[in-house]
Parts: sequence; C-alpha cells; structure tokens
Amino acid sequence: MARRSTVQQDPRIAGDPESYPLPDLDSAPVRRRGWSGGGGRWLVWVGRAVLWALIVVIVVNGVRAPFERFTQGQNAAAPTAPADSGYPVQEAAGFASQFAAVYLNFDATNPDQRDERLTAFLAQGVERRFGWNGYGRMSAGAIQFQSIDVADDNENAIVVVSFQSGSKRWLLSVPVYHSGDRFVVSGRPALLPAPAVADLPAIADPDRDNGLEDQLRPTLEGFFKAYASGNSAELRLYATDGATIDGLGGSFTLAQLTDVIVPVGGESSRTVTAVVVWAVPAGAAAVQPTTDPAADPAAQPAGLEQAYQLSMERQGEKWLVGRIQGAGRSVG
Repeated sequence: MARRSTVQQDPRIAGDPESYPLPDLDSAPVRRRGWSGGGGRWLVWVGRAVLWALIVVIVVNGVRAPFERFTQGQNAAAPTAPADSGYPVQEAAGFASQFAAVYLNFDATNPDQRDERLTAFLAQGVERRFGWNGYGRMSAGAIQFQSIDVADDNENAIVVVSFQSGSKRWLLSVPVYHSGDRFVVSGRPALLPAPAVADLPAIADPDRDNGLEDQLRPTLEGFFKAYASGNSAELRLYATDGATIDGLGGSFTLAQLTDVIVPVGGESSRTVTAVVVWAVPAGAAAVQPTTDPAADPAAQPAGLEQAYQLSMERQGEKWLVGRIQGAGRSVG
C-alpha cells in the first residue's frame, strides 16, 4: 500500500501561519543542526585570518633572513684573502718581509749597499734610495708577517709586517703588486704603531704545600741536572714507568734551582712548577772566564732563569716525573 506524502497532509502549507501548532519540547525528538548562514561564517573568517597571518610571517622571515645576512656581510670586516681567491698569501708575506729587512736597515757610512739590495724589490726606473735621504742609520729585526689585505682585482695587496727597532715594536705597511709568480713593491711603505702589550690581570698565589716542596727539592735538583746533560740512564731514575723524557743534550748546566711551587692537592699526584737558572756556556772562541766578571762580562757564562711545569706521581716512597713542559702564568 502506497504511503501518502506528508507534505500534502500538512495543513500548515496553506493555512494561517498563526495556526501552526508548536512542538512539544518535552516529548518531541529534536534534530540538532549546525549553524548556517551568517552565524557560521565568522569561524571561516577567523580561520582565513589565521592562515593569512601565518603566510605573512613566513614571507617576512623569508625576506628578512637573506637581507640580514647581506647587511651583516657588509658591516663585518671583509676577509683579507678568501680561500678561493688564489692569491699567493705566503709568497707575498715572504716578499714583503724580505723587503722590510732591507728597507728598515740603513747606514750612511755605506749607503750603496742598501741601494743595491733594494733593486730586487723595486720596479725599473724607481729611485733606489726609495725615500731615504742618505743620512743617519737605523737597524730593525724580528720581522714577522702580520696580515694582508687583497684588493678586488686580486693583483694588488697591502702586506703588514711587524718588526722591532731598539726597544719598540712597530708595524710596516707594504703595498705590493702580483703578476704570475712575481711581486714588486708598488708604492711607498708606511710605519704604523704596533698594538700595546695587554694588561695582565693579577692572580692569587696558590695554597702551597711547603712540606712537600722541601721534600721534592733534592729530587728536582737531581732531575734537572740529568735533564741538562740529557743522560737517558740518569733520566730514567726520575721518570715514571713508561715516560720518555729527552734532555737538553749537555748544552746547558744547572746553575740553581731557585723555587719549587707545589699547590695543595692529592696524595698520589701533583702538578709542580720549578724555576731554574741555566748556565749558558760562553762561546768557544771566548777567553777563559776570569775571577772578575766585570773585566769582560761577555766571556762569563750567562745565566738564564726559566720556569717548568712537571706532572709528578708518587710511586712508593718516591715522587717521579711523568711529563715536563714549559710553565704557564707566572706563579710565586
């Protein structure tokens, strides 16, 4: 039997709207429906706003990152000699250092010697005195390469070397031109002040184990005598098992063990600082030492005070040396 459409049976379709019966909320089942129309669109717009905000953040960060890298690259010091530039830095440093050794040493009693030596560094036609008026004298040594600034053309560069003249350190800036495997000084050098020495902050003296210092002094005197002679058999008497210690081969002798510094520490191992004075023999051509050093000081053996750091271990009743090296900060 066919079911009649409920739409046709509903009297509300053609009747007065006010006559529509209200549903019984307590008994009639209610079908819940999602929001529609304008009531649900705000969620869509909120989602779109969040999505656009994320897109804006991503775009801004993507643009800002390379821009920051670019500006940082502009503000930072440009590399003086990029690894891929191919500029022969070591060769340029050697060339400038050799030039400085000739340029900074002159004597008016023999000006031609400097003129001739400068020929190996200057271009044809350049005046050989190269700025020196031919008077006075100057001596410089301890010449060391400091830095190089390579121009964009990868041919011109400024090499800076350090040197010492008298009691002062200086810098010399040398412009050079590079072509193939050859160099030439391309302009006048310039003297520059060297950086001042750093301020050394004070450090507190360590808590010292005076008893162990007195105990170790005879051992260390014997060790340093053996260390000076380089006698391997004697050195083994003071070395821990497996330690290999090479001495100075008899070039020096122990004049004095001036100080032994043993910080408070463990019972089986300590790091010890020892200050010694080496006697540096006079040259073979020197006269025999005299009883009066003031008569000829150069003929007397020199004394050179140095500091060593020793890693020592206790084995039985003995303290033995496992390693010796130069000491660090001055102590004591």
